[in-house]
Amino acid sequence: MLAPKSSSPLRTLSTLAHLADKCTTLEQLKQVHAQMIVSAVIATDPFAVSRLFSSCALSPFGDLSHASRIFRSATPRPNAFMWNTLIRAQPHAPHALSLYVTMRRTRVSPGKHTFPFLLKACSQLRSLRACKQVHVHVIRFGLASDSHVVNALVRCYSVSGNCVDARHVFDESPDRSSSLWTTMICGYAQNFCSNEALELFDEMVGEGFEPGGATLASVLSACARSGCLELGERIHEFMKVKGVGLGEGVILGTALVYMYAKNGEIEMARKLFDGMPERNVVTWNAMICGLGAHGHVEDALDLFERMKKERAVVPNGVTFVGVLSACCHAGLIDVGREAFRLMKSVYGIEPKIEHYGCLVDLLGRGGRLLEAEELVKGMPWKADVVILGALLAASRNSGNTQVAERVVKEILALEPQNHGVHVALSNMYAEAGQWQEVLRLRKTMKEERLKKAPGWSLVAT
Repeated sequence: MLAPKSSSPLRTLSTLAHLADKCTTLEQLKQVHAQMIVSAVIATDPFAVSRLFSSCALSPFGDLSHASRIFRSATPRPNAFMWNTLIRAQPHAPHALSLYVTMRRTRVSPGKHTFPFLLKACSQLRSLRACKQVHVHVIRFGLASDSHVVNALVRCYSVSGNCVDARHVFDESPDRSSSLWTTMICGYAQNFCSNEALELFDEMVGEGFEPGGATLASVLSACARSGCLELGERIHEFMKVKGVGLGEGVILGTALVYMYAKNGEIEMARKLFDGMPERNVVTWNAMICGLGAHGHVEDALDLFERMKKERAVVPNGVTFVGVLSACCHAGLIDVGREAFRLMKSVYGIEPKIEHYGCLVDLLGRGGRLLEAEELVKGMPWKADVVILGALLAASRNSGNTQVAERVVKEILALEPQNHGVHVALSNMYAEAGQWQEVLRLRKTMKEERLKKAPGWSLVAT
């Protein structure tokens, strides 16, 4: 039982606040909470209550529901720190925004720590409208020049696809740190604005900023996700000329391997991979997934075997996604089945929905439709639209309308407005010569005024 050793009121206050910070289990936090109630600290010392609340809300062992009870009952009017902590702790972005609205209704003023947490929630939602609304509040409370708030605004606008406003905020900032430059460059890269990203990187260097390893790794990761190979190559050349970041070792080396592999420069990625003196599981995964995704299936599987034999690192869930994807590309059903079995039996990795999705796709492409359907039925959770879509595609490839009908029903149960599945099933009936079914389904679509959603594509320039 945790308890303060002195009955002195002042010492009790400071001791309980200190204990709240030092707790390592939820049970200990609850004991401190009980001591605060017994000693009346809960009603007299907002600082101690704030420390208890923060530990309960943010600690890995914490309990957000218990923290919310402390928030509601501990003090008559929670302070800005407690509001910020509760907003920060929310796992669901809409809840964070709702809390901010409630915070303002209770006339608690936000501060420089409030808005980065709030803008992070907006970024998770990719909501440009919410970002603009928060930006108005940032200006209203005089925080438009705070470096942390500005960085969060640039990131939020970029994630929401609005690089114009992101750049405006960046240009208006009186203090551009290396972190802010990185955020803006990454924003351009993630939105496929490769020319702007290149120009800004050159401007950053021209301004006297020499990006370190963490900055370069962040930009390289953005280049990988968005296909900005030219910027990635420019950064690689900058690193070689300046010798910047070379001491970062495995982190920066992995970022380069990942960038080249994702952009299809497999030969360069493999050269860098083979030349690294140290590799972690992320490095191996980047190379295995890159090889598999670009059709080098045999090389990907050979590298996986080498990884197992060297035993320097242990494969994880991402490794097996890469292996199963490679098997899908080559139609290696037996190899894929064995890899799926190894996950749990040898490495103790519980297959996730992406692993099931890969195996369903593999079985479907190989004509093992009923086996794929049984695999979906045997999953420990309900299949999502992606897995069911793979099963529907496999049904079409094999011409099995019975399985397709069952799959379409399940997809419509999850997404009643997913009218594309009606079109897919109608096309299958037509290919099978079941014209009565075609007419019936098209009549249904016409009566319900269903239309297939148009497709779209993106070309980076």
